[in-house]
Amino acid sequence: MRGDIPSRSRCGGGDLREHCKDLKIRFVNVVDLFRLMPESEHPHGLSDKEFDSLFTRDKPVIFNFHAYASLIHKLTYRRTNHDNIHVRGYKEKGNINTPLELAILNQVDRFNQAIDVIDRVPKLQASAAHTRSG
Repeated sequence: MRGDIPSRSRCGGGDLREHCKDLKIRFVNVVDLFRLMPESEHPHGLSDKEFDSLFTRDKPVIFNFHAYASLIHKLTYRRTNHDNIHVRGYKEKGNINTPLELAILNQVDRFNQAIDVIDRVPKLQASAAHTRSG
């Protein structure tokens, strides 16, 4: 596996599949951020139909990002499912930390990802809430 901490931790929600067998997870690796924009605004942008086919029109999207989360919100604000896009990214604290500490502080580690999935998927809020604490 290659990549930075957010890439390596990408399957935090996947850890829940042990406890929630019917949970469906889609992993989308966004390499070109301009793909998030509408095609009318950038040559690399996706049409609404293409974007919706990747990120859905109504399902929760948890987006791990290695920079400031506000950028992803700016790039996706016109998309149908914008209200369901939850971005975890860099939170400036002015500290010097190890990559693991940064992942935990920025909530991009696999445990925080699993908690995000529980909190955002309605059927898991009751059935998997017990897994949040251990």
